[in-house]
Amino acid sequence: MQTSARLTRQSEFDAVRHKGRWWTNSLLTLQAMANGLQGNRYGYMVSKKVGKAVVRNRTKRRLKEIVRHEALAQGWDVVLIAKPKAAGATFAEMRRSVEDLLKRGRLVAVNSGRVAQDT
Repeated sequence: MQTSARLTRQSEFDAVRHKGRWWTNSLLTLQAMANGLQGNRYGYMVSKKVGKAVVRNRTKRRLKEIVRHEALAQGWDVVLIAKPKAAGATFAEMRRSVEDLLKRGRLVAVNSGRVAQDT
């Protein structure tokens, strides 16, 4: 992920938190806010409640990989926050959770041409 496609400052995360909308399920919380830019910027939050460093880093890597393969509408700041239950989730469960939140938030690109996969 390019540096320009990341939320890095606390002020950026706070803006999404206070001005954006949010959706939640058992594994994750998704917060999104229109950013007025050509592309999307992403942030990932995994607290110590999820687990030790190895578990937190694995969770972030999984979330990044899932988002990388999603066709999303452009012009959004997106923050994905992992809940403690995410530590024990499989990759497929986490992917379904992210897809569910993106659909509920209407962040999936309309003309993505993506074919749904059943696993």
